[in-house]
Amino acid sequence: MELSLATRTAEDHTVLAVGGEVDVYTAPRLRERLIELIDAGARKVIVDLGGVDFLDSTGLGVLVGALKRLRAVSGTFALVCDKEPLLKIFRITALDQVFPLYRSVDEAIAADSGSGA
Repeated sequence: MELSLATRTAEDHTVLAVGGEVDVYTAPRLRERLIELIDAGARKVIVDLGGVDFLDSTGLGVLVGALKRLRAVSGTFALVCDKEPLLKIFRITALDQVFPLYRSVDEAIAADSGSGA
């Protein structure tokens, strides 16, 4: 399956909607897009995984890398995920303790706005 990437702005956040499978073959495209966004000045990034059907360890590594890159520039990074199979991956790897996970983009924006970040 192909990977789809669509970027939009919601309030002062950059939302990257990801669709398809994020695996060893497609993860480099996701990594490149996230780096492009951050290098272009995005500091509040939300990755919407609502359209993702499969996520492997390579994809997780890309997300961790983006989180580190944003933290280095005092940015914020959040994930939107409401699919139980993907949430299970985050719980098993304990990455649910690392990433802020939300059920919707609106919820992620509200949480970030409420934190004063």
